[in-house]
Amino acid sequence: MVTLQAIEAAAARIGPSIYESPLVHSRTLSRLTGNTIFLKLENLQMTGSFKERGALNRILTMTEEERRRGVIAASAGNHAQGVAYHATQRGIPVQIWMPRSTPLVKLSATRNHGADVVLYGDNYDEACRAAMDRSRERQATFIHPFDDDEVIAGQGTLGLELLRQNPTLDVIVVPVGGGGLIGGLGCAVKEGASAVEVVGVQTARLPSMSAALGHGTPVEVSAGPTLADGIAVRTAGVRTVPLVQQYVDQLVTVEEDEIAAAILTLLEGEKTVAEGAGAVALAALLQAKTGHQGKNIAVLVSGGNLDVNLLARIIERGMVRDGRRLRLRVRLPDYPGSLEGLTSVIAKVSANIVETSYNRAHYGVGLNEAALDVTMETRGREHASEVLSALSGSRYEFSVIE
Repeated sequence: MVTLQAIEAAAARIGPSIYESPLVHSRTLSRLTGNTIFLKLENLQMTGSFKERGALNRILTMTEEERRRGVIAASAGNHAQGVAYHATQRGIPVQIWMPRSTPLVKLSATRNHGADVVLYGDNYDEACRAAMDRSRERQATFIHPFDDDEVIAGQGTLGLELLRQNPTLDVIVVPVGGGGLIGGLGCAVKEGASAVEVVGVQTARLPSMSAALGHGTPVEVSAGPTLADGIAVRTAGVRTVPLVQQYVDQLVTVEEDEIAAAILTLLEGEKTVAEGAGAVALAALLQAKTGHQGKNIAVLVSGGNLDVNLLARIIERGMVRDGRRLRLRVRLPDYPGSLEGLTSVIAKVSANIVETSYNRAHYGVGLNEAALDVTMETRGREHASEVLSALSGSRYEFSVIE
C-alpha cells in the first residue's frame, strides 16, 4: 500500500515538471458556506487537471526498456492528457484509449499532446478493458488512471502541498472517482497531520466508492450520464479502497443540478472555469452536505477541461434556475399591433426579450389568436416576479414555461 515516504519521493521526483498550483482564499464562497474557503486551483496545471501528477510519477519510474516499448492508457480525458503530454515530452510512444462519449475538448487536447487516440466503448470501463488487452499484446506499459501505487503517490503530492501552503486547515474536500486522488492525498495528510479531516465527494450517478465501502471490496455500479465525466468510474480501485477506508473521514454525493450550480458559481464568483468533476467538492459545500461550519476548508478544483458547448448549456440552465431567464407562453389576439402592446408592458418593467416564437396552429389557440413564446432576461427572482405581476395586471393571458 502507498506510504507517506512514497509520496514524499514522488514530490521530489515530479517537482521540477509540475506547477505548484495556488491555494487562494475566497471571501464570496466563505460567505455562502459559513466557512473559510480556500480553492486549490489544479485546473491551472499544464494539461488542465491534477492527473498529470500521477501520470508523470509513473512515467519517471519506468525502465529504459519500458520506455522503448511505449505506454498505453485509458481515460475519459484528463489522465489521457497527462500521460500524453509527459510521455511525448520524453520521446515515449503513447496510445490512449478513450470512450466514444469523451468531450471533444479532451479528445482534441490529447491528440495535440502527441498521443495516438483510439475511441472505443460507451464508457471508461469498456475503454479501459480494451486498453489493458492491447498493452498485453504489445508488451507496453499500461498506466492506470488510479489503481497504481506510483500514480496514487503522485496524486498524493497534493496533500503535501496543501499542508505546506496552509498549516491551519481543518478540512480538505476532494472529488472521488476511482479513488487515486483521495487515497494518496488522504495518506499524505493523515500521516503528516492527522487532525485534518478528509472528505470525499462523488457524483450520485456513479457512487462506485460508496458501493465499494459498503461491500468491503470494489463492485461495479450501473453506468449513467453525468456532468462529472472525469470521475465517472463504475468500479473503484483494488488499491484505493483500503486507503479510503483508512484515511477518509466522510464520503458524500452530489446531484447533477448541484454540480452545474457549482460550475456557474465558480465561473461568476471566482472567474474560474471548472469541469464537472472539478466542481463537485464545492457543490457539496454549497449544499451543506458535509455538515461543517466555521472551519478552514480547502476545496480542490481538480480540473478545468470543460467543453464550451456544455458550458453554454450550464449557463443557460443556471439562469433559469436563478430566475434570471423567464419564458412565457402568451395568448395574443391575431391582429396588427397586438405584439406591440405586449412588448410595451415588458419594457416598462425593464425585462430584456432575447427570443420569441409565434404560432397560429398549436397550443389550443382560436382562429383569431396566436401563441407567442417569449424568453426574457431578468435581474433575478424578484425582478421576474415584477414581470409576472405586470403581465397579470394587463389584458394578456399567459403561462410560465418551466
